[in-house]
Amino acid sequence: MVDIVRAVGEDAGFATEVRMLPFNALIPSLTSGRIRLIAAAMVITPARKEIVDFSEPVYSYGEALIVPANDATGYRTLDDLEGKVVGAQVGTVYIDGLRASGLFPEVKVYDSVADILRDVGVGRIEAGFGDHPIVVYQLGLGTHPQARLVRGYEPRMVGSIGIGVRKGDEELLARINESLARLKANGTFDKILADWQL
Repeated sequence: MVDIVRAVGEDAGFATEVRMLPFNALIPSLTSGRIRLIAAAMVITPARKEIVDFSEPVYSYGEALIVPANDATGYRTLDDLEGKVVGAQVGTVYIDGLRASGLFPEVKVYDSVADILRDVGVGRIEAGFGDHPIVVYQLGLGTHPQARLVRGYEPRMVGSIGIGVRKGDEELLARINESLARLKANGTFDKILADWQL
């Protein structure tokens, strides 16, 4: 999303300064004026649309399943994990979805995907969930060899990601949407996704 928003800014003619913020601080930072837009892996949901205006969808994906590397089970669905202690990142749609499923005695909340990978690897939780591209990237760094991605898992909580702006900032939203359309048409968007193996 950083690469995409930089490309959008360049195309639309505005400078981008990227600030790293905790996921759960993004919407409050936007509404308070601390930042002008959100370019993170934020799923467009009805509840978020009440507070934030979103661009056209940038791309869509669901949750990735992470288990200990020594767990060779071929989990296919969320139901296959019934009774396990699981975790997901604070502020994501996965927390509510996992709790609402009624399948798990405990859903632990983490600040980051790296924290989830660590706790899966050391056995504090039996499975973890995170945004698929972020999990793949983190595991690709090789810093969490005790955790593995379950490749055959079928995500249940699929959503579209968008760039968020303050409610009513129609001019900025229009510029972003126009740039996204151009970047998709001219191949820039596909190149960025390919660079990140998406």
